[in-house]
Amino acid sequence: MAHLKNKALLPGLPGQVFVEVMVNTARGRFLIFSFKAYVCTIDKLLGLSIATLSTVTRYGLHFSIISNIAPESSCYRDIHHAAFYVGVFLSMTLILAALLSAVATVRESRCLTATAFFCFALAFCGMIPALCWRYMHSTEVEDSMLDVYDLVYEEVRRNGSSSKRHELTLIHEIFLCCGKHSPLGDTAAVEHNMCHPGTERTAGQDCLQEMHGFLKKHMGFVSTLLGITIGFTVAVPVPVCSWPHRGLLDNAGKPLKCALKEIPP
Repeated sequence: MAHLKNKALLPGLPGQVFVEVMVNTARGRFLIFSFKAYVCTIDKLLGLSIATLSTVTRYGLHFSIISNIAPESSCYRDIHHAAFYVGVFLSMTLILAALLSAVATVRESRCLTATAFFCFALAFCGMIPALCWRYMHSTEVEDSMLDVYDLVYEEVRRNGSSSKRHELTLIHEIFLCCGKHSPLGDTAAVEHNMCHPGTERTAGQDCLQEMHGFLKKHMGFVSTLLGITIGFTVAVPVPVCSWPHRGLLDNAGKPLKCALKEIPP
């Protein structure tokens, strides 16, 4: 009893030191958890954005109509499917990494932290080749799509009763265009039969130009999203979401241990 009484009357105010350290520790944990949750939420949104863009690329009318009528010899169908699967892989990897980082932050698990770091690295290694392919083969997708339209258009022009008439009409309706400029100059009959009111080209715009403009905008979205995701993955999620935080948080209790050791018996 005397020992406890002398300890309670110490002028060093150990109780005040204890409360201050505990408040600072709780505040530090809250700031770390809040910032990591904010960062991981942004990463999940980027993953969902890539998944949405991949779904639009795979099932959007502008792309699916060309893929459905593309011949077996065309490379467009292979590029179309590959873009979808690569996008799904990258989006799922990013979302998984964000979820693992959030769970690792709550449980303070080094194993989950290492797994999340691996997922981020895997997504980064997948996005770099995808972005490089986008710029090194920027015209390959456009050329393959325009080739498909040229094949369908020329077949309908040569044979008015061709089975491709319906597909050509759908292309004109989806892209809001009508025919194309041809050096042969005999496209009036095709445009008259295959173009509906309101889809005639205006100011010299034909379907080839409309497809070019559409693909340019879409590939611009792809490049922008990949660039933002790569920069965010390098600058924030790897050092923050996957940071070995257990040691950092455990060190917050060291001032309390030192303060207690200085209390005389």
